[in-house]
Amino acid sequence: MVRETKFYDLLGVAVDANDTQIKKAYRKQALKYHPDKNPSSEAAEKFKELTVAYEVLSDSEKRNIYDQVGEEGLSGGGGGAGGFGGFGGFGDDIFSQFFGGGGAQRPRGPQRGKDIRHEMAATLEELYKGRTAKLALNKQVLCSGCNGRGGKEGAVKKCVSCNGQGMKFVTRQMGPMIQRFQVECDACHGTGTIIDPKDRCKVCNGKKVANERKILEVHIEPGMKDGQKIVFQGEADQAPDIIPGDVVFAITQRPHKHFERKGDNLHYLAEVDLLTAVAGGEFAVEHVSGEWLKVGIVAGEVISPGMTKVIEGKGMPIQKYGGYGNLIITFKVNFPQNHFADEESLKKLEQILPPRNVPTFPKSADVEECVLSDFDPSRHSASQSYGRGSNYDSDDEEKGGAEGVQCASQ
Repeated sequence: MVRETKFYDLLGVAVDANDTQIKKAYRKQALKYHPDKNPSSEAAEKFKELTVAYEVLSDSEKRNIYDQVGEEGLSGGGGGAGGFGGFGGFGDDIFSQFFGGGGAQRPRGPQRGKDIRHEMAATLEELYKGRTAKLALNKQVLCSGCNGRGGKEGAVKKCVSCNGQGMKFVTRQMGPMIQRFQVECDACHGTGTIIDPKDRCKVCNGKKVANERKILEVHIEPGMKDGQKIVFQGEADQAPDIIPGDVVFAITQRPHKHFERKGDNLHYLAEVDLLTAVAGGEFAVEHVSGEWLKVGIVAGEVISPGMTKVIEGKGMPIQKYGGYGNLIITFKVNFPQNHFADEESLKKLEQILPPRNVPTFPKSADVEECVLSDFDPSRHSASQSYGRGSNYDSDDEEKGGAEGVQCASQ
């Protein structure tokens, strides 16, 4: 197989040239053909070709692929100089690295590390009053013995196998198909640097980081809500050339047995007896603040089942703005049991309560008197009642077997 030498020829170096020779040759050619130095279209095209050639030959992995399978192996089908293999457009950046500017250099800063997230459960009482909790955090920090270098100053070298990237591209050819995928560099184990064992830091053994246990004071402010976050900026794991992420605590509100929170308001279901509902009285509420509320119902104000009232200012604290939400009370009226009073007492109620609504019927109507019975789901469900309703006749009905509402013609 004839070895492809196009990129070597563009730079004017031999196929066994070392990194220094390749770098020197590109610098010389780039000064001659860069668009800032030579504005002709021919020079611009030549500069693109030189940039692609240098991008490949200065990377040991890409150079190895190129030497084995040529330009086609890098591009996955050939792309030509200037746009080949996704490397087009690197010229200005590489030129800037050599000459300190002159092109449209893209800003490249350190990457940001991942955030550490935790859930923090809180009761409604804690969200009302506030709470401070001390939590232990185990995280990675830069080694104090080597300041995150991993070894003595000057002893840390860039890995030539992966060009300091920590990752390498592996190419496999299966018949006519070429597979190319990224793997961790086996020479530096993904660190991008090589340290001689004798020069490694004695504290971290070349790992550059160490474990640290730190106590964080997490302040839940009064009025905080479910899902709200408490953020400790830059307290996540540290690593060389990485901006540490944040430690984030997300509040999870625990359910309450009596209260439901909606925004800054609290909702409460109050059960009152019938006498209190119609004649007035008092009932008690144990508030999430820890105090007891004595709530009065004015005599003459009738409380009906499902009615909603409000006690202003007895909801949750309103964070930042101050003040409090409201306490929304929905009523459940507990009626007395059957036959709670004798006939004489019931007649007295007739004198106090508004008069009954007496039904009226058309003069020509055929009226039946009916008596209510207790409902039994096992006997009175829809499937069990089929064929036994008022629109159906059956032998059971004729024999008086039907139960539920019993009617007799007048």
